[in-house]
Amino acid sequence: MKKLSVFVVLFIMGLSFNTFAQSEFFAAKWEITVTGTPNGDAKFVTKLERKDGKLAGELSLIGDSSAPKIPITNIEESVDKIVIYFSAQGYDVNVDLVKVDDDNLKGTLMNMFEAKAVRVKE
Repeated sequence: MKKLSVFVVLFIMGLSFNTFAQSEFFAAKWEITVTGTPNGDAKFVTKLERKDGKLAGELSLIGDSSAPKIPITNIEESVDKIVIYFSAQGYDVNVDLVKVDDDNLKGTLMNMFEAKAVRVKE
């Protein structure tokens, strides 16, 4: 019985550690490329940081330093997926991204345009 109790405690601790490590996966700087939009390809950069237990950040257009930063209005995250919500040109937009490997994500913008994200190493 004592061995079973120790096993259960260690198992729960292992799950807790794994969940914590996974939850920090998306907290990083990402370069997001969206291809095939009517205005051509778009590239954004964002640094997602955990604030009060939730991811937050803003998007910046790459190549247009005069463009204002785009606030991220909401982020939904799970172990292998993240959904980033923001407004652009008066429309509410979402980017669904799924983990490919430790440094890459892939998905869609509004379920219409291909999106890829690459972790920016600092």
